[in-house]
Amino acid sequence: MQMIPLCRMVEHWSAIQKDRVAIYHDGETITWGELDRQTNRLARAYEAIGVGQDDFVTIALPNGIEFFKSTIATWKVGATPQPVSAKLPKFERDQIVDVGSPKLITGVPDGSHQGYQTLPTGYEPDPALSDAQLPEKIASSFKAMTSGGSTGRPKLIVTTAPAVWDIDADRLHTQIQGSMLIPGPLYHNGPFVWAMSAFFRGCQITITTRFDAEETLALIEQQQIDIVYMVPTMMQRIWNLPEEVRTGYDLSSLKVLWHLAAPCPAWLKEAFIGWLGADVIWELYGGTEAQGGTVISGPEWVTHRGSVGRPNATCEIIVVNEEGERLPPNEIGEVFLRPLTGQGSTYRYIGAEAKAIDGGFESIGDMGYFDEDGYLYLADRQTDMILSGGANIYPAEVEAAIDSFPGVRSSAAIGLPHEDLGNYVHAIVDAPEGIIEEDLLNHLGERLVRYKIPRTIEFSNEPMRDDAGKVRRKSLRQDRL
Repeated sequence: MQMIPLCRMVEHWSAIQKDRVAIYHDGETITWGELDRQTNRLARAYEAIGVGQDDFVTIALPNGIEFFKSTIATWKVGATPQPVSAKLPKFERDQIVDVGSPKLITGVPDGSHQGYQTLPTGYEPDPALSDAQLPEKIASSFKAMTSGGSTGRPKLIVTTAPAVWDIDADRLHTQIQGSMLIPGPLYHNGPFVWAMSAFFRGCQITITTRFDAEETLALIEQQQIDIVYMVPTMMQRIWNLPEEVRTGYDLSSLKVLWHLAAPCPAWLKEAFIGWLGADVIWELYGGTEAQGGTVISGPEWVTHRGSVGRPNATCEIIVVNEEGERLPPNEIGEVFLRPLTGQGSTYRYIGAEAKAIDGGFESIGDMGYFDEDGYLYLADRQTDMILSGGANIYPAEVEAAIDSFPGVRSSAAIGLPHEDLGNYVHAIVDAPEGIIEEDLLNHLGERLVRYKIPRTIEFSNEPMRDDAGKVRRKSLRQDRL
């Protein structure tokens, strides 16, 4: 075991491989030595602003080297990074800032958040600041991720894990001083955790501004990638490339492909197993809250087709009926998880409450069942959350934005099947007097990040909510299916 504080992580690897590339992004690189010196200076700039022990720093930067610099500088002053999408409309970012009350927001225009310290994209600290090492400070939480909520208001999921890391622990089959590719947005928990866990093991991290199927294959070849993070939408876009393009790159360096964040169609997983080999394909199921989860290898999946694996050794997972009673194998119910260390030991919410049952088991909204061998299979989600391209979209959040438009009486946002994304957002809008769709879309563009904006809108004269104020999403979806 080699536990290293995250404030010392870049210094540790710089001493071993200071001239090796630490991060590659769109042809731009930075070495471990450069990264250490530059983040020392940036950390001092953060300290001068007032960022200190266990403060939140909201990082609204796009994928790139600057995102890593801001995150590392945050750890170096003993604070907690709290990433958000760089594309968030200010209205939505304001809500997150109100929940988290960060000491600093990076990646936003100067003065854009009254009462909060801000730094714009491209900020460079005063070159007169020292780039020497700083005193050791360890944040009590190494990350605070953002999620939507069933109320339509965002929440923060703050890990209880402090800002230290055992670099000898092989959590995700990463190689020491290997090479990882992250083609997903770093403000999401999956890409963030995969990127940082490999970074902490001295890997070069290759990131892209946005996902491109052929570019992903080219980068695996060019950067000698041995491990890659994907969601099923990415896998499908790669598979849809012309065969001569897909097979035209040398992927022999690739040892591990992780996929998660959304259900993977069985045919697609079989296709990738046949193409890259079963030993390469790994799947993880779990939530940002880290109450527990499952992992399944390719060979295991072949013998338990459609499963997401057996519970990890650190947790318990049960399937219960509506009365909270545990169900026998092959009966579908709601999935509940509990860490062996007890409820609340892996995270805390800011702005929400967990859904729990007796014994401290918590739900992240999934339905499923176990087989006789203890393998978990997922069914439809208990909640109405829409999974689109690996991203979670809460209908209440979309509906709140629609309902704020003049003339809208009520609305419902549902997920409908999409060959590429898995699901897309379809909105049913109750507007008795009639409104112009283009005006509504412009309104939503100011309030929602692009992937949450409905791709299709249907207008209705019927209320979307019953007398109890509940939206009939399930029946609305069934009607349209």
